[in-house]
Amino acid sequence: MFATAAALKARGVLGLNQRNAQYISRYNPRRLYPLVDDKLRTKKLAAAAGIAVPELFGVIRMQAEIRDLHQLLSKYPDFVIKPAQGSGGEGVLVIAGRSNGLYRQVSGVLLNSFELEHHVSNILGGMYSLGGHPDKAMIEARVGFDPIFEPICYLGVPDIRIIVFLGVPVMSMVRLPTRMSNGKANLHQGAIGAGISIAQGRTLKAVWRNQIIADHPDTGKAVSNIQIPQWEGLLQLAARSYELTGLGYQGIDIVLDRDRGPLILELNARPGLNIQIANGCGLLPRLQLIEGSCRSLQSAAARVEFARRSFS
Repeated sequence: MFATAAALKARGVLGLNQRNAQYISRYNPRRLYPLVDDKLRTKKLAAAAGIAVPELFGVIRMQAEIRDLHQLLSKYPDFVIKPAQGSGGEGVLVIAGRSNGLYRQVSGVLLNSFELEHHVSNILGGMYSLGGHPDKAMIEARVGFDPIFEPICYLGVPDIRIIVFLGVPVMSMVRLPTRMSNGKANLHQGAIGAGISIAQGRTLKAVWRNQIIADHPDTGKAVSNIQIPQWEGLLQLAARSYELTGLGYQGIDIVLDRDRGPLILELNARPGLNIQIANGCGLLPRLQLIEGSCRSLQSAAARVEFARRSFS
C-alpha cells in the first residue's frame, strides 16, 4: 500500500485530501459556492456575460406548479429536466420524443404523465440536491451533439470536462455515454472518460470502469486520436470561467452542439480526480507550475496560450 502511495506521489497524482486542503479550501471562497452549486444561477450568470448555454424552457419551483407542467412541455418535442442543485448527473431526465401520449427517454423507456410529474415532485423535494435541500426543476433544450462523436457514443450526449486553475485550463477529458451508463455522460454510472491533450485537442487514452480501453464497448470504434472540434474556443470558454465565478479551482462542463457550438452545461467547485486516470498523468505538477506563473497571465487569451505551450 505504501509503495503504491509513493508511486502515485512520484507521478504527481493529486489526492482527494490534498485537493481539498491545498486547492479547494485555499482558492475557492465558500461565499462563491452558490454561483456554481445552483445551475439556474450559473446559467443566468453565464448568459449575462454573453456565454452560450442551453436554452431554458422553464422552471418549476413549487409543487402547485406541476399541474401546468404538461402545458409547458407541449411546445417542445424533446427536452431535459434536471435539478438545479443536483450533482453527479443524478435526477437528470432526458426526453427524446413522444409516443402515443407517452414521453420517450433516450434509452427508449416510456414514461406516462404521472411518472413525469412524480419525478419533478422528487426534484422539488430535494431527492437529488446537495444536502437534500428543497430544489427547483429546470427544463432545458436537449443538445444535439457534434457529429464527430456519433461513432463513439451510445444514445446520449457527450460532454467535455476541463479543470481550470487560476483561469488556466489544466487538464481535460470527454465523457462518452455507454449502454451501462444508460446514455448518460457520467463516469460513476458507467460512461467512458477519454483524456484530451490540452496542446492539441486530440483524445488520448480512455478509462472505463477503472480499466484502460482503446475502443468504445458498445460501438467498437476507437476512442483515441479524435480531434475535438473548435478546441481553441473551448479553452477560451474555460479560461473565461475564472472571471465569471471568481473560483480559483473549478471544473467546467461543456457540450458541443451541432448547431450552436460550445455551450456551458455547468460549473463545479469540487471537480473529481478521475480525469488524471483518463490522461495518464497527475494534476499536481501542472497546478504547481501555474502557481508560479499566474501573476503574469492577465487575460484569458494569455492563459490559454500558456496552457497549450506548457501541457501536452
